[in-house]
Amino acid sequence: MNRLKEQKGPKFDGEESPPPDFDEDRSVGEVDGGDHTPFAGGKVRRKASRYREHRGDYLHVSSRPGLMRILEKQGDTSILFADKVLKFTGSGKMKRRIFILTDFAIYLIDPETEAMTRRIALSSVEKMCLSKLSDNFFAIIIPTEYDLFMASTRKTELVQVMVDVTKSASDYELEVLLSNRYCVTEN
Repeated sequence: MNRLKEQKGPKFDGEESPPPDFDEDRSVGEVDGGDHTPFAGGKVRRKASRYREHRGDYLHVSSRPGLMRILEKQGDTSILFADKVLKFTGSGKMKRRIFILTDFAIYLIDPETEAMTRRIALSSVEKMCLSKLSDNFFAIIIPTEYDLFMASTRKTELVQVMVDVTKSASDYELEVLLSNRYCVTEN
């Protein structure tokens, strides 16, 4: 009867199956301690990303008064993840942004002026889309607003932290969709 229960893990588009494990000792989605990441073996990952130490705040936001002022004005003080990312616009242009994830929201900040360009409540994020390849691209799908398409060198950690935060802060688990096509919101 256990095999009839719906299993948690990433959803794949189409009839494709997840890629095979490339490491005999561990499954692709396995991390230290036997826990599974949101990728759950459905994504080819670089070996270095599995054993990397995760710091969370790579920009030392607490020592940057301009950034702390923005967060304090919005009522957020706990920084779970902060790093520089590339944001791709609808016209295909790339823009550098500071990506800050707190326990309530995602902040996109212009690194040159340290001005907030966008704040997204975590409760409005529907899902994240990742490619099955070992690249740095991901999309954050927000049904009530326009979606974000970005690239980060620390994508694995960013996705893991977002899944953990939404699971602990609300009663739903953030959906992680693995597809080699950009997934769009259904209207």
